Amino acid sequence: MSSTEVRTTDYHTAGEPFRIVDLAAAGLPPLPGDTVAERRATLLGPAGNGTAPRPGPLDGLRRLLVQEPRGHAGMYGGFVVPPDDDGAHLGVLFWHKDGYSTACGHGTMALGAWAVDSGLVAAPEDGRDVEVRIDVPSGRVTATVHRAGGRTTGVTFRNVPARVTGRGVPVATSRGTVQADLAHAGACYASVAARDLGLRVDRADLTELVAVGREVRAALAGHPVTRHPDDPLLSGVYGVILYEDLPDTPAGPRQRNVTVFADGQIDRSPCGSGTSTRIALLADEGRLKEGDTLTHESVVDTVFTGRIAPGGETPDGLVTTVTGTAHRTGEHLFTLDPYDALGSGFPL
Repeated sequence: MSSTEVRTTDYHTAGEPFRIVDLAAAGLPPLPGDTVAERRATLLGPAGNGTAPRPGPLDGLRRLLVQEPRGHAGMYGGFVVPPDDDGAHLGVLFWHKDGYSTACGHGTMALGAWAVDSGLVAAPEDGRDVEVRIDVPSGRVTATVHRAGGRTTGVTFRNVPARVTGRGVPVATSRGTVQADLAHAGACYASVAARDLGLRVDRADLTELVAVGREVRAALAGHPVTRHPDDPLLSGVYGVILYEDLPDTPAGPRQRNVTVFADGQIDRSPCGSGTSTRIALLADEGRLKEGDTLTHESVVDTVFTGRIAPGGETPDGLVTTVTGTAHRTGEHLFTLDPYDALGSGFPL
């Protein structure tokens, strides 16, 4: 860290936190790289990976903001960086307690709201939607910010194409062998029905859900269906979605899930990028078609709605949109006291 102080703006999207740090505004030097993906690779460092980055000054800042006592094991955030080119408004490097992710739907929605709320992207006075284009490590995504009465009322996230990569992959767990379905949507997610594990998507079962989510992720490490065809840095299971079916709505399927990502983190929201993979899997099963809506609930009862984008079938996969709400929770000036024996903090 080049300073003992750093300012952040915090949002939550459907209950999941997102801590925003504008590196340029903080006076921090630019990261080497011509694209957001290259800057992420710089942060990971030689022989580093998304959940085990190499130590460095900016990674020290991540640890300061995500670890206790300033953060917690479920904290999430992003460093705002320049976009790949003039076609986007901003770029972002997503981070969590273990490192750096390639995609984050809830973070994209929070960033869209922040960009408009802060005036970085101008909002028309007539209440029309505002499109915020954001470069993330997995590509260019869009957050359409919905406005009414002079305020942000919701955000729709248009993701990179989602592709189903594996069906019925057997996975051995401590609760028996189950079948996982896998899809990529900026990151790779494995979906497992909670009932096949003898569990419910409920707070009472959360400890068991997290434990088995970690087992599934570890069991699939290096599996061919987790590999991205174009970029090794996008390969590997990022999150495990443990879901249960609920009665359909008139608009389409309804499901409840908890997503366990990185090394045992719990997504409090229904998971934005994960919702994209659920849309792709349901479409592949014939349960969701263009015009239908997936009602996707979280373990804390918040809701995203997901759809196939109009004309969403492309050679690269299925283009999806996910809608939710994002709200600012505070602005912070964090400090690092040079006499503090805990330094940048600790994980728990």
